Amino acid sequence: MQEKGPSKVVAKNRKAWHEYHLLQRYEAGISLLGTEVKSVRAGHVGLQDAYAAFEGNELYLYNVTIGAYRDRGYAEHEERRRRKLLLHRDELRKLARLVEEKGNTLIPLQLYFSGAHLKAEIAVARGKKEYDKRRQKEEARVAREVDRELKQRLKRG
Repeated sequence: MQEKGPSKVVAKNRKAWHEYHLLQRYEAGISLLGTEVKSVRAGHVGLQDAYAAFEGNELYLYNVTIGAYRDRGYAEHEERRRRKLLLHRDELRKLARLVEEKGNTLIPLQLYFSGAHLKAEIAVARGKKEYDKRRQKEEARVAREVDRELKQRLKRG
């Protein structure tokens, strides 16, 4: 079977790379209602403050905001309800072991359509300390300065 990348990304959790060290990534399906799928296709979705957690042996996604579908008629859904993530049983067991470790959590990185199905890329993550964030900002600043200097030298030379 051929590996496919995300075909159409509909939402990204941009803070995830800044706030967390990402340890392992997984692809999971999401159980949604019809109006939710239509709303996601229209781009009314947000991953801010979203996380995944276990309830029993099942994994759920919390705080994902899926706005109301404009042409919904009588069918309506809660915008921030919990949504079940669909993974194989062995993947769920592995994730449960990883999350039990102190400091690890599950966060969604992005939502995307793979064919007609909505998928979530989730990651086992560990929160960064404040000094890690400062060091990362400083490294990015230095890299920008080096790039700027190289660009100027190439223009002159």
